[in-house]
Amino acid sequence: MRIIKSFILVFALLSMGVSAEAKKKAAHMIVASYNIRYANHQDSLQRDGWGQRYPVMARLIRSNGFEIFGTQEGLKKQLDELKAALPGYDYIGIGRDDGLEAGEHSAIFFRTDLFRLIDHGDFWLSEHPDRPGLGWDAVCPRICSWGHFRHLPSGREFLFFNLHMDHVGKVARVEAAKLVMQKTQELGKNLPAILTGDFNVDQNSPVYETLASSGVFFDSYERAAFRYAENGTFNAWSTTSFSESRIDHVFLTRQFQVERYAVLTDTYRVPVPEDAADVEGDKPSEIKLTRYESHNPSDHFPVRVEVVLNK
Repeated sequence: MRIIKSFILVFALLSMGVSAEAKKKAAHMIVASYNIRYANHQDSLQRDGWGQRYPVMARLIRSNGFEIFGTQEGLKKQLDELKAALPGYDYIGIGRDDGLEAGEHSAIFFRTDLFRLIDHGDFWLSEHPDRPGLGWDAVCPRICSWGHFRHLPSGREFLFFNLHMDHVGKVARVEAAKLVMQKTQELGKNLPAILTGDFNVDQNSPVYETLASSGVFFDSYERAAFRYAENGTFNAWSTTSFSESRIDHVFLTRQFQVERYAVLTDTYRVPVPEDAADVEGDKPSEIKLTRYESHNPSDHFPVRVEVVLNK
């Protein structure tokens, strides 16, 4: 009887160890895509300047727990300022104009306590992906940055791609989609992959369909167990407009499950100096409401996705 009890105890301990190991192998991550809008003087004139926006953006990112996310349009100075406002984060990516620091980046930010960068690189969305230049009928150089990461809590490894497709070139967008899928296979070695970006096409586009029905990637929106998407992802700075078009996407390979998907439509308030009068209304006398105007942190809303990378 003592031998049987000992066997049962050993078996139970082993089972607990297997369960713990199995749980460890599943990687839970909060992934996002955010077009942060390049800094320019015209935006500043309309009270949407970068210096005003990025502290709000940093708080939004931290409040919503982004762990690894792709950004689009950021210039080097913007990325460095955003990083300084995000303690514990680092980023990878190069400028699209010269392959160094010039021009917009498709940078990938990540929490250094959760992810270890194993390898990384960049390629241009063109017929010559190894060097800066225009691709097909594009009107701007377009770049895709990628990283090979290890998720430290689980030990799981995966690839992360982030891009910004051309806003004019129709051929360029189709060919860019094909190129990214090709690179996924070349670099992947059967690794799971995440693809984020501003694709400049919505869910009704043939370019979107090229990716969503490719057998390589699926759209996280379509397979989410829970969705919160009350608007599309482009807002043109308007706080009162509505669109069903999602042009910022998070695509995943088959190893992922999607628990939650959200388009975050947060706004913030800016004082109106010429009209600071108290807002009238049915409210307790202790409450003071002052007239402010509503602003978006960027002309795109971020996409936040909670995913599980299974064993």
